[in-house]
Amino acid sequence: MTTLTQLVLVTGMTGAGRGSAAKVLEKTGYFVIDNLPPDLLSAAVETVQKSDDIDRLAVVVDARSREFFAGLDEAIEALRDQGVSTRILYLEAADEVLVRRQEAARRPHPLSLEGRLMDGFDRERELLRRIRGRADIVVDTTNLNVHQLGQRVHAAFEDPDSGGLRASVMSFGFKYGLPIDADMVADLRFLPNPFWVDELRPLSGLDDSVSDYVLSQPRAEEFLEQYERLVALLTDGYLREDKHFLTIAIGCTGGRHRSVAMSEAFAERLRAQGVRTLVVHRDLGRE
Repeated sequence: MTTLTQLVLVTGMTGAGRGSAAKVLEKTGYFVIDNLPPDLLSAAVETVQKSDDIDRLAVVVDARSREFFAGLDEAIEALRDQGVSTRILYLEAADEVLVRRQEAARRPHPLSLEGRLMDGFDRERELLRRIRGRADIVVDTTNLNVHQLGQRVHAAFEDPDSGGLRASVMSFGFKYGLPIDADMVADLRFLPNPFWVDELRPLSGLDDSVSDYVLSQPRAEEFLEQYERLVALLTDGYLREDKHFLTIAIGCTGGRHRSVAMSEAFAERLRAQGVRTLVVHRDLGRE
């Protein structure tokens, strides 16, 4: 008999990438169960704990369960009372993206009563509202490809025994909208824009010349120091509340120069503090 070291509940909106996230977890070493009614969650965990070779379990729970979904809160609390380490991964995306993905899949929404997709999404958001508020990590897949989603999921759940805080630093462009899954948002538009330097315009923040330009600005070092102290301040509180994931979004106008360079630099600072950190450049390459 093995000890279950980690249970991950994968939930969120239809079309937001639950299946893709589950595949990543399976490749990472999790045993995955799809569309399990919450009432059966405790029984599934008990069965897995009797096995000889399963120590990590991921369960996809979604609104297809309908009336069963109301019991999810109670099921989670019961498992935590039993000492089962339980994390919730919530996936969402903008309505227009969810509609486009669902139409491409040529499937009706499971909660659409009269075939109208948006009616189904509205009912689903209401059903999921409470569990989203309890999620350990929320991932907005609106502008993420499958590879980027896989990076986020893998970095968050690859090693359940590592402990400590894990961070995701995301660069983005304000022109493409705010990331709705960020715990902290920083605005770098106060720094001079490399876009207006002819030789830097075609490059990105991943190029040394752009990075040197951004980081050499008078307020850049102050920004890094202030946010480094802020993360250090938050860490104890997050861990005390059993929250292990922190998403920091750093934005500039287009998400190509300043935010990319600063995200890379800030991630290096966090890693030097022992924080396991993933960098995602949400909008790099969109221009």
